[in-house]
Amino acid sequence: MVDDILDTGDLDDLLSEEAINSPFTFYRRLRERNPVYWNKRWNGWIVTGYDEVTAGYRDAQRLSSDRFSGPFGAEVREAGENTRLLDFLSKLFVWKDPPYHTRMRSLVFKAFTPRSVEILRERARELVRDLAEPLRGKERVNFLTDFAFHLPVIVIAEYLGVPSDQRYEVRDWSDDLAAVIFVRGDDKQRMQRAEASLARAREFLTPVLADRRQNPRQDLISALLFAEEDGRRLTEEEVIANVILMVFAGHETTMNLMSNGIAAFDKFPDQWQLLRQDHGLLRSATEECLRFDGPIRGLGRWAKEDFELGGQQIKRMDRVFLIQHAANRDPAAFENPDALDITRWPNKHAAFGQGIHTCLGAPLARLEMQEALAYLTTQFERIEVVQDKLEYGPTMVSRSLKGLDVKFHEA
Repeated sequence: MVDDILDTGDLDDLLSEEAINSPFTFYRRLRERNPVYWNKRWNGWIVTGYDEVTAGYRDAQRLSSDRFSGPFGAEVREAGENTRLLDFLSKLFVWKDPPYHTRMRSLVFKAFTPRSVEILRERARELVRDLAEPLRGKERVNFLTDFAFHLPVIVIAEYLGVPSDQRYEVRDWSDDLAAVIFVRGDDKQRMQRAEASLARAREFLTPVLADRRQNPRQDLISALLFAEEDGRRLTEEEVIANVILMVFAGHETTMNLMSNGIAAFDKFPDQWQLLRQDHGLLRSATEECLRFDGPIRGLGRWAKEDFELGGQQIKRMDRVFLIQHAANRDPAAFENPDALDITRWPNKHAAFGQGIHTCLGAPLARLEMQEALAYLTTQFERIEVVQDKLEYGPTMVSRSLKGLDVKFHEA
């Protein structure tokens, strides 16, 4: 009987209408077939069970994150073009293994500390108010483009020390690079556009870095330039790579978190009212939004050796796609997983991954989401989604709405 249900759709098409716009139904069918499932079309393992996904993220010894070696590297070499772009992307430490990853993450963490992030809270609070106020009284606004797009790009640009008149230029070229990193299937020219944006990024950042070396400021670029461990610092190319990484990762994920969160509260309006009554739940509400419909679907790995995962024999060089989006709705790990429950605590979701590759920017995303929810629940009785159908970008990696039309109801 279960097989009859499972056979109603193509489980191998990870970019199908169901997989993109109804992912939790799709992932549930996958998990019921097998939480570690061999996908013929992707030619790799699709992991949807919570225990299996979290085990995979923690197993940096046997599962590699290096996108430029193993089976992923073979695909890159076969492409045989955009070599400058690929060489640059290979310097992003999130796509590397120890010891390079360890050294780079340690240096970046010296600049991007939780304490330095917390200093941004007051500014984020001001920006939330400034962005929300013009939306009052309008019959229909696009929450994604009118609010969620702007908050994280302004915060990260100011944190980096980018002048206000250039913040959106920086965001544009970082978005072009994100189209490659998040593998946006509807953007056929993404490699060419990313190559051009990389050239503009270098042109923009090179004089900025030269100035910060001579005249350091209290900003993240200066901190990256002077971060040091065992007498070693980041090279100029590594600083540029990490600045770009922080822009697109800090912007894209937070924008999607806020938009997906508002859509979730629309489905569960009682939870919005509960948060309005008790701001002591802001922390747990943010974590529940991350669990319920987080900004990242999943990330790829490849096996460095043979081993067993979830009862399946993973072979050396096999590709493994860890879907935290699915893990966060696994009923074996979360009671009533398809309900938004802002009182859920503890909440051991995998929205930011786990292990050595846990998202470095998680504290900033959490801070911005908390401040957004604090102000919006104070000022508005409800934020109502007023479009008939929500549509998402066709990517296996990010969970990105194409738009979110809402109406703000005054408190």
